[in-house]
Amino acid sequence: MPELPEVEVSKMGISPHLLGETVQSVTIRAKKLRWDIPQELALLEGQVIRAISRRAKYLLLETDVGSAIIHLGMSGSLRVLDADLAAGKHDHVDLKLTCGKVLRYNDPRRFGAWLWCGPNESHQVLSRLGPEPLTDEFNSEYILEKAKGKRVAVKQFIMDNKVVVGVGNIYASESLFSAKVHPLRATGSLTASEWSCLVTEIKQVLKTAIVQGGTTLKDFSQVDGKPGYFAQELKVYGRAGQHCLNCSNEIEELKVGQRNTFFCSKCQKLS
Repeated sequence: MPELPEVEVSKMGISPHLLGETVQSVTIRAKKLRWDIPQELALLEGQVIRAISRRAKYLLLETDVGSAIIHLGMSGSLRVLDADLAAGKHDHVDLKLTCGKVLRYNDPRRFGAWLWCGPNESHQVLSRLGPEPLTDEFNSEYILEKAKGKRVAVKQFIMDNKVVVGVGNIYASESLFSAKVHPLRATGSLTASEWSCLVTEIKQVLKTAIVQGGTTLKDFSQVDGKPGYFAQELKVYGRAGQHCLNCSNEIEELKVGQRNTFFCSKCQKLS
């Protein structure tokens, strides 16, 4: 599933082609993805795309009459193509621009979403979200206060979007390894210095992944069709049974909150 860096890379990829452009027409080829596709998307016709933003794993195409909210789901992708290029089997939504290009949404598994939010409104999918991890709002003081007294595994805690958005499964495993924190540690047991280190590593891992263009595992590729290269930087994720790059101990795998989790028991002590 595309995580925050992949969504950020998608935003960076489409923005130069869409900002300031006018939507000529909207074509919807599927009534439903994860949820029903709202008819209000037709309001985009004739509108100028004023801004493109990201909140958690959602992309927002903002116009004067409202915003289209896009979630890539497990296999969704966005491409900017010539408008006369024929749509394929899994091309479900097109925004045709007056400049002769089209923003095309492809999603073989249909687990993604296109939603609508009116001007000066907030959609329910964006409510109750924690801070963005790459902002100053996400810091060791904030997370230490949130963690007080909690016994949930730290990996589950940092993946909770109510605590902080966008720290998905891959990047949680990688950040915990870099910070030398075992994924099963009780959240409330981490010291202030450990939280400071973990917050720093979360930010660094996500920044590196964005620079590398996102992690290509199964379905994700960049807007221009080139894959992300952060997969080459993974130190623990997907490396069960292989030697730790730090100590040569064997990387282990377990389930945390029903998610595959990878760690080094020698580098990441449980207590």
